[in-house]
Order: sequence, then C-alpha cells, then structure tokens
Amino acid sequence: MGKLLVANRGEIAVRIIRAARELGLATVQVHSTADAGSLAVQLADEAVEIGPPQALKSYLKIEAILEAAAATGATAVHPGYGFLAENDRFADAVEAAGLAWIGPAGAAIRLMGDKVSARRAAQQAGVPTVPGSAGIVTSLAEAQPVVAETGFPVMIKAAAGGGGRGIRIARDGTEFERLLPQASAEAQAAFGDGGLYLEKVVERARHVEVQVLGDGEQVVHLFERECSIQRRRQKVWEEAPSPALPPEVRKALCSSAVALAKAVRYRGAGTLEYLYDDASRAFYFIEMNTRIQVEHPVTEMVTGIDLVREQIRVCLGERLRFAQADIALRGHAIEVRLNAEDPARDFLPHPGTVTMLRVPGGPGTRFDTLLYQGCTIPPFYDSLLGKLIVHDEDRTAAIARLERALGELVIEGVPTTLALHQALARDPEVRAGSLDTTWLERWLEANRNQLTGQEEVAG
Repeated sequence: MGKLLVANRGEIAVRIIRAARELGLATVQVHSTADAGSLAVQLADEAVEIGPPQALKSYLKIEAILEAAAATGATAVHPGYGFLAENDRFADAVEAAGLAWIGPAGAAIRLMGDKVSARRAAQQAGVPTVPGSAGIVTSLAEAQPVVAETGFPVMIKAAAGGGGRGIRIARDGTEFERLLPQASAEAQAAFGDGGLYLEKVVERARHVEVQVLGDGEQVVHLFERECSIQRRRQKVWEEAPSPALPPEVRKALCSSAVALAKAVRYRGAGTLEYLYDDASRAFYFIEMNTRIQVEHPVTEMVTGIDLVREQIRVCLGERLRFAQADIALRGHAIEVRLNAEDPARDFLPHPGTVTMLRVPGGPGTRFDTLLYQGCTIPPFYDSLLGKLIVHDEDRTAAIARLERALGELVIEGVPTTLALHQALARDPEVRAGSLDTTWLERWLEANRNQLTGQEEVAG
C-alpha cells in the first residue's frame, strides 16, 4: 500500500507506527542523534538520522525530512502533533514532492491556524466567538480601541502557533501596556510571527473541545472532550465526555464544530476548541488545531473509532467510512499526562534513565508511551513520557479505574507527575467535576506544602 514517514518523535511516533502497520503500510522513522535509541526507531521498519538534538536542526528541518522521504521511497508523511504538524509550508512542500500529507491541505492550515482568520471563518459559519479584535493588532495604538470596547480582563494571544505560548492576561490598562510587547516578543521567538489578537476573558470558564474527522467533503464529529484541568495553559487531565454539558448544549456545540469544518472543506482529524460558561450555558469558539491531539485516545475509548487509522485513510484518498448516525458515546474515559517533571521543584523537567518500568493492565486500561526499561529521556524536548487512559461505564467508575491503574504504574529513575495525578483523582472537586481552566493553579497554590516529594503527595 505504500510507505509512511513519521516526522515526529516520542509517544505519538509510536502511536502512528502502530496504526500504519495495522493498515499494511511500511514505516520510516526520522530521528535526531539524541533519539537514536528511541522506541519509535526500534519499532519502525526503517530509521533515518536527520540531524543533531536541537529541534531546529532536525525535527523542524523541512529539507532534511524531505530528503529522508526521497531516500527511503516514502509515499506519505505523518507530522503527528507539535514540531511541523501545523506548518502550512511543510504541508505544501510534502505535496509538492508528490507525497501524501496526513493532514489538511496547506490552505486549510493557513486559514484555521491563524487565530484571526479562524475567528472570521467561525463567525461566517454562524459559530459564536469570544468578543475581541477583528484582526491582528501589531501596536498599542491598534489595541487600545479594542480593549475600550471589550473591557478588562483581556487575553493577549499570539495569532500564530499554540501550546499556550505568547499568551498574557491583562486586568487593567497599566498591565496591558506592559504585557502587550512581552506577548509579541514571545510569539515572534516561538513562531516567527509577532502578530497578536485580543479576546475578552471569560472568567472561570471550562475548556471543551470537539473532535472532527473529514474527508474534504463530508465531516463528522466524535463528540467532545473536557480539558479544564490545566497548568500554565498546558493540559494535564482530559476526559470524554464533558461532565458539565447538558444534552442540548452538547448537540449545539458539536453541530457548530461540524458546520465550521465543513465550511473550510476539512480533511483529516481536527479539533475545535471552545470556552464554556456553566452559568449561562454559552460556548465560544477560540481556535482550531489542524492535527491529531495529544488527548485523542479518550475519544477513541468512548467511540470505539481509531482516529489515527481513520486520519491516515482519509488523507490517502478514502471517503469517510461512517456517517454521524453511526457514532455513539459509550461510557466515560479519562487521560492523564505523565511527564518527567518534579512537582516539588515547580515542575522542573528532569531528563535521565528509566531504571524500572511497570505498566498497568486490566480492562479499559491503556498506556501510550515512549518508555521502555533502560531508555534515556533526553533534555532537548517536551517532557511528556506517556499517557495513561482508562475507560469505564461512567465517570465515577472511570475515576476508580484510574486510581487503580495509577497505583500499578511504576516509573523509576526520573521524577514524574504520577503522584500528582493520584492526589487529583482523590480530590472531591475533581470527583464532582467542579472545574474550570484556573482550578488547578488554585489547587497547586493551596497544596504547595504537600509538593515536597512524590511520596507525600501520594500519601
């Protein structure tokens, strides 16, 4: 059927290789010198070194990846998430080289990857958006009329990129004047684009996102995920479905996501992110991620659909194999991210060698990881080690299953966030689903004295 080159690393590279193999595709894993011994390299049919550890000289080097594809006879490229996954130039270059791009067309990435044009597309499709700037603002003079209309607090966001970078919240005019240039400088450094846009802050909102899958003509949704437990705008705990949405809101939210994805003739797997206000039951579109998400497994668990396999299929030219009526919610799933970080030292990333690994098992339990006993965690990349995902008949049972699985999981040799998740799973507010995007920051501040070591947090 062909040969798929994986232009990424870590657990998502392992996930893609497994899906490709099930589809009968041979795989090529590109890697930096730091990842020569990685699990993805071991599992792939072929591996090609593309540069030194620094991502700019390896995983972000388009020319090196295309050369690897040509040298190995690859017929398709999967970018995973992060790195070049939402880079429209890379998508265009892959297709210009005669290869299949496992993602939306470059034009769709440009449209939906820019937060300003994405807002405009959402408004044209009748999808509600947070009040904010109509276009990119590049100076204080351009920004001041916007905040005069929206009022404070206001969020300053990078127009390009994601992952929480280039974001500041200003609560008054003085703070706004100080933070605007900071956000622009960070966005320029991270994404090569210092353009910003402004949004009214929806206080104590939930972060809810809708998974869509399209073939360029038809689009279906696979319901929603809630990702409100965040630290510094980085997701920590994700679940599906949201414990907060009434059925009529779920229907309206998911329908709006399909309408927007259809309007841009979306191809592949994508996620539309929203803020949800419990009090008013209002939801607001904020951005679209034109790639597979880290948290996609919870959607797979509650729908029974392998998103990565289906993503590959439609991007290789197949039509969607199911209609909306074929997709149903079954039970509840939770994913927690295990990072090589030390909670006792403000979550400082901590590379090292894994000396002991015990993976949990049993019904409804899944561990997507880059780990194996004896592997080395390099200091050059994101600290994500793996994702523990559980599924059960309802949310209460899923949390109980999560607690059991966390108790079985053993990772020795590097500090991890395992015990933090054990504490969260026991927390009454988490169990009640009383969450918003600032909840974890408040929880960490209140429980800072507990974070002196993993054993104390766990105990």
